[in-house]
Amino acid sequence: MAQKSQEKGAAGGAPVVTEPGRIRNVVLVGHSGAGKTTLVEALLAASGTIGRAGDVADGTTVCDHDPAAVRQQRSVSLACAPLLHGGIKVNLLDTPGYADFVGELRAGLRAADAALFVVSAVDGMDAATAALWEECAAVDMPRAVAVARLDHPRADFDEAVALCQRVFGDNVLPLYLPMLGDDGISTVGLLGLITRRVFDYTAGLPAEVREPDPQHLPAIVESRDELIEGIIAESEDESLMDRYLDGEEIGTDVLVDDLEKAVARGHFYPVVPVCAETGVGLDALLEVLTAGFPSPLEHELPAVAGVDGSPRPPLTCDPDGPLVAEVVKTTVDRHVGRVSLVRVFSGTLRPEQTVHVSGHGMAERGHPDHDADERVGHIYTPLGASLREVGVCVAGDICAITKSGSAETGDTVSAKDDPLLIAPWEMPEPLLPVAVVARSRADEDALARNLARLVAGDPTMRLERNPETHQLVLWCMGEAHADVVLERLRAGGVELDTEPVRVALRETLTVAAKGHGRHVKQSGGHGQYAVCDIEVEPLPPGAGFEFVDRVVGGAVPHNYVPSVEKGVRAQMERGLVAGHPVVDLRVTLVDGKAHSVDSSDAAFQTAGALALRDAAGKGQPALLEPIDEVAVRVPDSSVGAVLGDLSGRRGRVLGTEADPEAEGRTVVRAEVPATELLRYAVELRSMTSGTGTFRRHFVRYDPMPAHLADQLRKEHPAHP
Repeated sequence: MAQKSQEKGAAGGAPVVTEPGRIRNVVLVGHSGAGKTTLVEALLAASGTIGRAGDVADGTTVCDHDPAAVRQQRSVSLACAPLLHGGIKVNLLDTPGYADFVGELRAGLRAADAALFVVSAVDGMDAATAALWEECAAVDMPRAVAVARLDHPRADFDEAVALCQRVFGDNVLPLYLPMLGDDGISTVGLLGLITRRVFDYTAGLPAEVREPDPQHLPAIVESRDELIEGIIAESEDESLMDRYLDGEEIGTDVLVDDLEKAVARGHFYPVVPVCAETGVGLDALLEVLTAGFPSPLEHELPAVAGVDGSPRPPLTCDPDGPLVAEVVKTTVDRHVGRVSLVRVFSGTLRPEQTVHVSGHGMAERGHPDHDADERVGHIYTPLGASLREVGVCVAGDICAITKSGSAETGDTVSAKDDPLLIAPWEMPEPLLPVAVVARSRADEDALARNLARLVAGDPTMRLERNPETHQLVLWCMGEAHADVVLERLRAGGVELDTEPVRVALRETLTVAAKGHGRHVKQSGGHGQYAVCDIEVEPLPPGAGFEFVDRVVGGAVPHNYVPSVEKGVRAQMERGLVAGHPVVDLRVTLVDGKAHSVDSSDAAFQTAGALALRDAAGKGQPALLEPIDEVAVRVPDSSVGAVLGDLSGRRGRVLGTEADPEAEGRTVVRAEVPATELLRYAVELRSMTSGTGTFRRHFVRYDPMPAHLADQLRKEHPAHP
């Protein structure tokens, strides 16, 4: 992959290609602060896509255009930035590095055909990046590594490469070595290992290519031998290794060709040192992206089915094939409306085309199943927030469409006469609840409108209107995600506050008791008269409610017995001690009195409720809290800390086992009260440096400890 001269295009011009073979879709991944957005900005400037590189600190970069990203000085959403190099269109997909925005990362991986791991020469990498490498390896996604931030005083390229080799495994080898300037600190060029040439950036881009100085030769020879052996080991020519071991000089063209094939197959992972600020290595990296990474023609496409679930043949990346595209990201702009970033997998998307938009399987997260025929207006090539109109988007390319009435993230766009559904990508479960409340009635309307916009674009957020606690709860990925969601709501003109999340509890009685209900009123005309006596006894957990009629002699007329039951049920819904529904009781009506004129359905409902409240004072009421079973996946090194933390949350550990999905990780299973899990998503991430994940599901209700129950009763006394 020898360097070529830099191709410059007109700044601001939209790159357009009509052949899938001339497209590269590359997702940039790495931990927050590694330098992904800065690198994208430098590549755009180096290719002539923009006139001048912006700055993250100044909020002037193409990709970090979201106000939340500008304020936090880190990416919070997926951004697409295409450029043209050597006649190849490269769609750079910049993803957030912070774990809270993993949904944006998933969308970027879905739209891409290869991944560029950006590793800081200063800070190394986090465990989440290492886990992502394994995930890419599982699907043979081609990968390369850019070691960035070489201009920093503490930058250490050799240590960064050694770290990558320890974490990522074999065949992670540099194509170039950084060349230091006369001061012995600054990086002014690259030493090309295949070409054995020096690329000097002292005068900027393009680099001046020359012979190496004598002091460079030992480093080149040592690293070149290791690189060539790695390339030859992946060569399809089995005789090449023997020829090399016999001392034959392998031609540069042969090495480059085998290298490009190995990279495209996902079997070799070149490392390129880059410095966004000085331009060092940018042209070398562009060569890797265009010559080494595969086109969409070489990447396996997701499975498709009919909207009714009927199987369909596999897709091919054919511009003349059936139209199948996917909405990988949706934003709703107050001025432009709905903007959808679309990856076209098959067929060709054209302006004024009527398409079918379909989204299924996300109803639990506030995305009801939907199918609609819509007309595509204009088609655009996105450059961050700006949209540049183009005439067509072929299979393998990425574009933006606007003003779709129903398109949401994850939806499938297909032909009107043959609607299809793409198999969904894995989306993490949001596990941090945030309760929000509008400050006024007008704000409630604005909140509903803005939430609809957010839910359409963010499948990692789940919206819940809890009918028991009467709270509006936004389930988010973490605190940073919640901050961005709240900021976007407020930016939409919503005045809101947050409040503590309440967990839906239950109440029951723990011993048998008797209750007497008397409702007698006389205020002229027909009065109200009803008396009933009940016996209450607890039932086993999960048994529900039983009502038994044991009245003899007609003490309570037959037609009023259902009224007593109705009153008891109503009181059970209102609660007895802290306002929570009552469960697992048998209520037996044993006696009562009625009046021939003043008794009524309403009177016996009231008497039934009073009788249950009377019994509650004698039946030793208890609060029940929901118990969730959790499966916590963590690195083996974090198991001890997680087990201790779960015990501190009143958890009962059920066992541990090796994680079947990843080596070196453990699954801890435990039963934990739901009230102890409200902030577990944040605290688990802190304990495991961002590598721990968990799932939860409800299993049962258990009695709450007396001291906690007493505290809740004081805070939330029951209402009659």
